[in-house]
Amino acid sequence: QVQLVESGGGLVQAGGSLRLSCAASGRAFSSYAVGWFRQAPGKEREFLAAVRWSGGSTSYADSVKGRFIISTDSAKNTAYLQMNSLKSEDTAVYYCATDIVHSIVVARKNIRYWGPGTQVTVSS
Repeated sequence: QVQLVESGGGLVQAGGSLRLSCAASGRAFSSYAVGWFRQAPGKEREFLAAVRWSGGSTSYADSVKGRFIISTDSAKNTAYLQMNSLKSEDTAVYYCATDIVHSIVVARKNIRYWGPGTQVTVSS
């Protein structure tokens, strides 16, 4: 059974940085991709970034492009989201998710596997 666990959230001042981690287990992920999403109170869940577990090209939402960096360590089955120049509007619960490449990278929906999320709060 696929399991994802995020860590690294917390409280940070505006302009600061955080690195989120997503530890995955339960299967071989070489043919899958991983994505980061977030959901702020009263808002829909928002796609942030995606990459294949094996690495390669990345994709980002315009709202985080140039500030956030997604990466993976396939040997550890761990994905990361480096978040820089954080703003108050980045406050949300952050989720990692994994599934076949099309679901994560192209469709960004009908994703089967999600972590429980980690809270990120940016104070202004």
